[in-house]
Amino acid sequence: MAAPRRDTRGIVDAAGLMARVRFRRHEPAPPLRPFLEHYWFIDWDLTEPYASHVVPHPSVNIVFQCRAGEPGSGVVAGVGRGLFTRKLEGAGRVCGVQFRPGGFGPFRPDRPVSEWTGRQLPLAEVFPAPAAGSGGAAAGAGDPSDAVLGPPDDPARVAALDAFLLSLGPQPGPGADLAMELADRVRRDRGIRRSGDLARAAGLSPRTLQRLFARQVGVGPKWVILRYRIHEALEHAESEAAVDWAGLAADLGYTDQAHLVRDFTATVGVPPTAYASGH
Repeated sequence: MAAPRRDTRGIVDAAGLMARVRFRRHEPAPPLRPFLEHYWFIDWDLTEPYASHVVPHPSVNIVFQCRAGEPGSGVVAGVGRGLFTRKLEGAGRVCGVQFRPGGFGPFRPDRPVSEWTGRQLPLAEVFPAPAAGSGGAAAGAGDPSDAVLGPPDDPARVAALDAFLLSLGPQPGPGADLAMELADRVRRDRGIRRSGDLARAAGLSPRTLQRLFARQVGVGPKWVILRYRIHEALEHAESEAAVDWAGLAADLGYTDQAHLVRDFTATVGVPPTAYASGH
């Protein structure tokens, strides 16, 4: 696995967020790297509230969070279908785990990942502590919130996340491996413009591909393709002085510029030209 990504894809107004918080990414322990993108940490101490917005990746996250003087907690956040908004105020800390698309399933192989899509659930609800003496994958895992959020230094937080996730005993399987491979191909290969393209490349029927993604990724292949293309459009809008929207729409596989504009507006909340003019 490569080092954690350095891009800010999916973060709306990335420059504004980075100016207000301390944001960094870290690699997990080697046995966890087949399943995880990275750990992501944010600390802030603000004099004025700030609303952060993210167009989520097709990934499940585990998020530990606390505000100054308050106890921490952990949640499992399934793949988010819409714009994710969080108000940051005062001082606080977040330590997150971003799984690869398809990488969460091995930690709960008995349940389809689509069960968590669009939901945020307490960590203990997704990974209940086993009864005494019952053993099981999550035996001894407990609630790691204090261990993750308490240390003042990043290496100790990383070590606490590693220990917790390894205690869950991920169980890889061919379905998860294939889903991770195909989702990564969508991200890297602009030639994959439709779910039928991906099905043919994988040698699967469209129906089989749809079932695979529903169980292992949590959303369908068409949704994953469109989400990654919106990420690219958002990146262009933030980094280029004048975007050729018609040309970009064609590059991203849209039938026309209007289709890209509709998807961008529905996801981000404003048309791409209006968003770009603000940057």
